[in-house]
Amino acid sequence: MKEFAFKINGASYQCAVEEIEAGKTKVTVNGKVYEVETEAPKAAPVAAKTAAAPAPKPAAAPAAPKEEAKPAAAPAAGGVQVKSPLPGSVIKVLVAEGQAVKKGDTLLTLESMKMENAIMAEADGTVKQIAVTPGQNVMQDDLLIVLG
Repeated sequence: MKEFAFKINGASYQCAVEEIEAGKTKVTVNGKVYEVETEAPKAAPVAAKTAAAPAPKPAAAPAAPKEEAKPAAAPAAGGVQVKSPLPGSVIKVLVAEGQAVKKGDTLLTLESMKMENAIMAEADGTVKQIAVTPGQNVMQDDLLIVLG
């Protein structure tokens, strides 16, 4: 499930999008659940994509520009990769490399749109690699931590 917070014409919306099956999506907007049908995107020339209408799924608000692109650290082999669920800024890293963690333990805090988000361990393991530092901006799906 992916969660978004955005504004449309000054009105705030909290949205969660969960894929049910191909072509059908469960969308929760401000607590109200909708089941929507989605169509496969049509192929369009590259130039036309910039002017194309937005997809029916809600989009996340644009992130603040990255300071300077930092090369992503190569992930440690054979581990569970914890990736950023949304764009934001790393506030605190609460674990250290070599530390044992259990599923559900908070690994770090990510700030996005003035909201703090706890990023939790997806499985039991040991922290093999920490790929971010406090203050670093990250995009959705950027590698944060590798668990072994």
